[in-house]
Amino acid sequence: MPDQPAYEIYAIKYAHLFRHSPENFIGGDEHDVPMPLDYFVWAIKGKDRTVILDTGFSAEMGAKRKRQHLRSPAVGLKAIGVEPDQVKDVVISHMHYDHSGNHDMFPNAHFHVQDREMAYCTGRCMGHANLRGAFEAEDVVAMVRRTFAGRTQFHDGEGQIAPGITVHRVGGHTSGLQITRVMTRRGWMVLASDASHFYANFQQYRPFPVVANVVEMLEGYRTMNALASSPDAIIPGHDPLVMKQYPAAAPGLEDVVVRLDADPKPV
Repeated sequence: MPDQPAYEIYAIKYAHLFRHSPENFIGGDEHDVPMPLDYFVWAIKGKDRTVILDTGFSAEMGAKRKRQHLRSPAVGLKAIGVEPDQVKDVVISHMHYDHSGNHDMFPNAHFHVQDREMAYCTGRCMGHANLRGAFEAEDVVAMVRRTFAGRTQFHDGEGQIAPGITVHRVGGHTSGLQITRVMTRRGWMVLASDASHFYANFQQYRPFPVVANVVEMLEGYRTMNALASSPDAIIPGHDPLVMKQYPAAAPGLEDVVVRLDADPKPV
C-alpha cells in the first residue's frame, strides 16, 4: 500500500426522495421503475483528524423542497463519535442546496471549495432559472461570509486536504463540482458526490439530467475510474444501494450510517 495514512469512511443518511428511473437519466429510462434518492453526508476519519464531505440540508429546507428529512446529519455524526464543533475541515463537493446547507453545524471548520464553483454560483449563470434551481441564495451568501471571515480555502482543479485525501474538479453536474479521493484499507476510494448520483450513471455512462456540461460529466466518469483502486471503490452520491452494500457502522445504525472502507457485499 502506498505510504499514506489509511482512513475510515462513513456515509450518513439524512433524507430521502421517492422518484422513478426516467427522472435519473438523460433521455429517460424505458423500464420506468422506482429509483429513489437517498441523501448523505460523509465522514472521513483518520488517527489525527476527521474531514467531512458536504453538509446536507435542514428540516426546514426539506419541507421547502418536498424532501423527506429523516434526521439532522449531526445525529449520525455523533453516533460515530464525531462532534461537529470539533471538525476542522469540511469539503463542499458543490454548492447545491443538499450539499451546502446547515450553515451553523461546523462553526470551527474551514471549508474547501473550487474556484470554479464559487464563480459559477455567484456569476451570470445564476441568471438562468434552470441552472439556479438547485442553489439556495442563503447557502451561497453563507460561503461568501466564511470567505470574508478567513474560513474558506479555494482549490483550482486538484488539491490536497490532508495526506491521503485529495480533491479533483470534474465539473459536469455543476461547473466546479469536485470529487474526493481517500486512501483506505481498500486502497484509493473515490467519493463521487453528484459526479454520479447512482452506480448506474457512471457504470453505464448514462448522465444524470441535472447537468451544466454533459461532456464534463462523461469525462468525470473516466476520471473517477482512473483515480480509484478498483471500480467498486467508487461511491455514488445518492444511490440507496450504498446502504445495502455496506455494513452498519455499529449495531442500531442500520440504514443510518454505514462504513464504506469495509468490503462491499453483493446486492
